[in-house]
Amino acid sequence: MSLSTAPLPAASIVDWRPLLKGLLGAFIVVIAGNASRASAQTAGAAYPAKAVRILVGFPPGAGSDIVTRLITPELTKVFGQPFVVDNRPGAAGNIAMELAMRAPPDGYTLVNVPASITISQHLQKKPAFDLLKDFDTIAPKATVPFVMVIHPSLPATSMKALIAFAKARPGQLTYASTGTGSSPHLTSELFRLHTGVDILHVPYKGTPQANTDIIAGQVTMMFSNMLSVIPHVQSGRLRALAVTSLKRSSAAPMVPTMAEAGIAGFESGTWYTLGAPAGVPRDIINRLNAEFNRIVQLPDVREKLAALGAEPMSGTPEHIGAFLRSEMAKWAKVIKASGTRVE
Repeated sequence: MSLSTAPLPAASIVDWRPLLKGLLGAFIVVIAGNASRASAQTAGAAYPAKAVRILVGFPPGAGSDIVTRLITPELTKVFGQPFVVDNRPGAAGNIAMELAMRAPPDGYTLVNVPASITISQHLQKKPAFDLLKDFDTIAPKATVPFVMVIHPSLPATSMKALIAFAKARPGQLTYASTGTGSSPHLTSELFRLHTGVDILHVPYKGTPQANTDIIAGQVTMMFSNMLSVIPHVQSGRLRALAVTSLKRSSAAPMVPTMAEAGIAGFESGTWYTLGAPAGVPRDIINRLNAEFNRIVQLPDVREKLAALGAEPMSGTPEHIGAFLRSEMAKWAKVIKASGTRVE
């Protein structure tokens, strides 16, 4: 029986080329994915292989800058590569956050995430970023109470006297802040809600500039962080009336709390955490978290923080993420009650 050499009908011929092409494509995708994961793991193990930038959304001398610069020398020592502070002031820290969001998520661009960011997320109609989705939380750094300071030429030596002085001059006194939507701004709005005073807001790009104008008598008052204002209080260039923490600060034990000054239920302050654009390899996040938690508890670092009225914070990335969510909910209520808006 001989085999036929006649050609098969066209309908019976199976072209395997598209199937083979698809299988080859799928194989390449799998290999590429594995290679990408392996590369990320290798990068994490070798991290850092070059200098790491930490964006700070306030100028040198601001609280977030001071705290970050206390920690970076230890990071440089441990990791063997420079950790460099890059100050990008403006918009209550939002400029630095936007720059960080656009950076590659490789661990070489980190960002100081201050309390003001949990406020500005509610103030802007269309925020440039989503704090909870566009960023990875890495580590907490420190918390600092505010202190109400005034120019010493004002005839008020207590919070009660200042409130009476302000009520007798509605719309004439001014308060400084580190920008619309910043923590000092909303703390001042909270102060207005508690006391009923009519005072005008003067926003600045950062604490140093605001302090300069208070010292010069250009603005009346400010809720400033302890880190940057205590030296001016100690020198007599500013007068401190009250701190916003529940207990007195070890950096200024002579200054009463807001409750002691006659404003019950008033508590505020600022804090600083570390973040990065979303997508940083988990092992890099874990290494940075471990080192930050260790460094802020070093005796000399704790001593320097305490001298400036700050307390170290510690916790996991998940812990700081939950903290950010709770802070956003807290300030949303204050913003609604005060009617604060960003144009």
